Amino acid sequence: MTTALRIGQGFDVHAFEAGDHVTLGGVRIPHAQGIKAHSDGDVVLHALVDALLGAAGLGDIGIHFPDSDPQWRGADSRQFLRHARALLQQRGFAIVNVDVTVLAEAPRLGKHREAMRANIGADLGLAADRVNIKATTTETLGFVGRREGIACQAIALIEQT
Repeated sequence: MTTALRIGQGFDVHAFEAGDHVTLGGVRIPHAQGIKAHSDGDVVLHALVDALLGAAGLGDIGIHFPDSDPQWRGADSRQFLRHARALLQQRGFAIVNVDVTVLAEAPRLGKHREAMRANIGADLGLAADRVNIKATTTETLGFVGRREGIACQAIALIEQT
């Protein structure tokens, strides 16, 4: 039997606004600014949802959870991730692994990384070693470097079961 592997990638960006925390990977992280977004603005989960949906050929997060729909105002993005997993399972796909890179000057993510991995692993039914979270700065370049916002890119590998 041949295994059918598929790769998807996702990217998300949000501007900062007044606030006292950001939510990344389902973890509330104290920060001098908040995220300007319709939902909770979790760039990690938004990019990851897009990667999963893309791998399965199911469009993107905006198709499934449009920001024009008031029911998603302030929504916890973990429900988006669990929904993406359910869609993949319904179509006979299993998630092999996911890899995420957060682009931000601040906040620092080191002490939050394991909690983020645990949330994502729980929502996707993956062992911790199949969820990778990385962070990098942009060396003060661009909107991320000027601390105007935060971005994330994600990749997901799925297989037909």
